Amino acid sequence: MSIIDIHIHLSDIESFRRTAIDLSSVDYTAAGLKAEFDKNGVVLGIGMGVTEQTKGAFPDSSSPNPMGLDLEPSVPPFLMECVGINPNRLTGEHALEELDKIEARLQAPEVAGIKLYAGYYHHFVYDKIYGPIYELAERYRVPVVIHTGDTYSMNGLLKYSHPLTVDELALQQRGVNFMICHLGDPWVMDAAEVVAKNPNVYADLSGLVVGDAAHFERFMNEPLFMDHFRRALVYSDHYEKMLFGTDWPLAPIGLYAEFVRRLVPDRFHEAVFYRNAFDVFPRIKQRIAVL
Repeated sequence: MSIIDIHIHLSDIESFRRTAIDLSSVDYTAAGLKAEFDKNGVVLGIGMGVTEQTKGAFPDSSSPNPMGLDLEPSVPPFLMECVGINPNRLTGEHALEELDKIEARLQAPEVAGIKLYAGYYHHFVYDKIYGPIYELAERYRVPVVIHTGDTYSMNGLLKYSHPLTVDELALQQRGVNFMICHLGDPWVMDAAEVVAKNPNVYADLSGLVVGDAAHFERFMNEPLFMDHFRRALVYSDHYEKMLFGTDWPLAPIGLYAEFVRRLVPDRFHEAVFYRNAFDVFPRIKQRIAVL
């Protein structure tokens, strides 16, 4: 079965480098990612653009828009990109210049969508500061991917990353598709309801476990942990709106794929691991055709 991994990272972020070395034991390079893709049948990945100007500063309020994948000199051909947005630079004298740069990048064929780092940046997703971003998303027919749930930084604020904030946004912006990252974990039941209620909201299953084989084995054999996510998936009952992602380099792709296989009933595997991605990210059809 072919796989599309719709949530990976390939940016020069110190916390990602440390996680790859200390926790997940992956080779955090484009070559390392390609080797994992080939081994596990992954035909395409979508990288979430993010940058830091100072080592360890993520989320960096000084990063210019749009934030991209800067670990390597260029984006590898087996990846597409969701351009990251730093909302702190969308006000003031340089706001229009920043928006112009974002719009120009959205016209590139390798760009699949837009990424908001709610919680990391201290703005609610329905705040007017993001209004021009949603206008661009609707104009260029790309989805907006939103970090929800726990933040991978103690500098985040959880009130901004709660999945219920996406409910208000989805009502305001019915012309835009949104994807809730990480199923809103730990608020997975809230995320499940937002997905079930709103026709323009999807969710990915990335970043639910971080670590190496020993870590995965411990959690996959803990019924309470697995049931935490299964309950939300069963409640939502919208497997056609759930997408596979790993949050690599936070976890090896093979281990993470096995974890998701255990969560999702067999009859929905092809949809979750592959087909659903085409509904959320329309541009991937053309990209896969040329690979």
